[in-house]
Amino acid sequence: MANDVSYDTLIPNNVDLSSDRRLRRALETWQPKFLNWWRESGPTDFQQAEVYLRTAVGVERGAWAKFGFVRMPEYRWGVLLAPQEEGRTIPFGEHKGEPAWQEIPGEYRALIQRLIVIQGDTEPASVEQQRFLGHTAPSLYDMRNVFQVNVEEGRHLWAMAYLLHKYFGRDGREEADMLLERTSGDADRPRILGAFNEATPDWLSFFLFTSFTDRDGKMQLESLAQSGFDPLSRTCRFMLTEEGHHMFVGKSGVERIIDRTSVVMHEHGITDPGDVGRLHELRVIDLPLLQRKMNFHFSVTLDLFGSEISTNAANLFNAGIKGRFHETDIDDDHQLRDDTYPVLTFKDGRFVTEAMSAITAINARLLDDYIVDCQKVVAAWNKVIKSHGIDFELVLPHRAFNRRQGMFADMYVSPGGAVLNEATWLAEHDSFLGSSEDSTYVLSLMKPVDQVGEYADWISPPKSGVGGKPGEFEYVRIPS
Repeated sequence: MANDVSYDTLIPNNVDLSSDRRLRRALETWQPKFLNWWRESGPTDFQQAEVYLRTAVGVERGAWAKFGFVRMPEYRWGVLLAPQEEGRTIPFGEHKGEPAWQEIPGEYRALIQRLIVIQGDTEPASVEQQRFLGHTAPSLYDMRNVFQVNVEEGRHLWAMAYLLHKYFGRDGREEADMLLERTSGDADRPRILGAFNEATPDWLSFFLFTSFTDRDGKMQLESLAQSGFDPLSRTCRFMLTEEGHHMFVGKSGVERIIDRTSVVMHEHGITDPGDVGRLHELRVIDLPLLQRKMNFHFSVTLDLFGSEISTNAANLFNAGIKGRFHETDIDDDHQLRDDTYPVLTFKDGRFVTEAMSAITAINARLLDDYIVDCQKVVAAWNKVIKSHGIDFELVLPHRAFNRRQGMFADMYVSPGGAVLNEATWLAEHDSFLGSSEDSTYVLSLMKPVDQVGEYADWISPPKSGVGGKPGEFEYVRIPS
């Protein structure tokens, strides 16, 4: 299996498609459907723009990608798997120590197919959510970044479609077609997971989505990268290489918003972060508004982890299909027959931690790992605030806040963790999650800036550019 990517064929790949005529024909039949979806649901009105994008040329660490101008419909989407590890064994579950599967065991076929479909469904969903953002980009640098995220999510869709076509026969081909037929937010045929049916109407939402929701994608991909089904493991390992940029776009985007707001506060002698009237007159995003929007995106993303105590997650672990975050680094027997794990629950009117079966608490542990990862991101944002001497701190809301899935789904809990009644929750809803006025104000800032080297007034320029280019580079060449 090659590590370099072949671009000599219609579908770039490093899986030797040329030797499997049936699979090659199936994917070549799927490709026009994908391109139709891209034209109808991808970035609107920028299909003829030349965008400075990176394209994978290999799957080894290091210089694995090249940069160059390309029109998005001509981007070379393909099938890329991380290098195969000789002698790899299944690292967890009842099959621990057995050779990793190159084909799917019949008894696990339905479980693995469902996992691939769910993961695959998230990839086009995010493209659909972000398809209008090019029209309000705060700079050509940012416009280029959202388009890079979009084409790579399209590439990740190809990764899952390949697995469906290769390993699941007619069922897989039908499921791959369905990935192109559901639509984010559609009333009749929505995307499978709730967070991927939410709107992404502005760039603050985009930066928070890529900070939090793409970080859930990282956690899920890391867990699937541990899989005993080796093609799935290798597929997810390479997807993680690309996913890192998406999270960087989000994290650094919020940092740039914070920096600009802080600079404007100093320039105009504003010491109170809550002086919203003056900050809105100066056309920047106030930090309390950022906190409310952060509350929403973080809490909606928590629901993607499902129920904290899950028989389904236990079955996937026990079967060797989906592991834990960084499974091989965990110091235990990786089978969890008698192990326990501390899980936050609500009992007798208060939140308490209880020791529960570790194997049924797989989702709870992954949620904990995710929250720790998010706390590092928020700490970096607070470091920017502190560097400007501003008395304000962003805080992740309580994990029981605004939940629709899991053990806290039927509760009313404040961001600080106070249990509320329904009336109080409804009264405080906008102060927790943002109001229509918040959305209207943010949307009023979303004016396109498409001149080389210029940036919208509500966001600072980046510290450096992309692909060795400066921030004032013409990252997108828009036809006149």
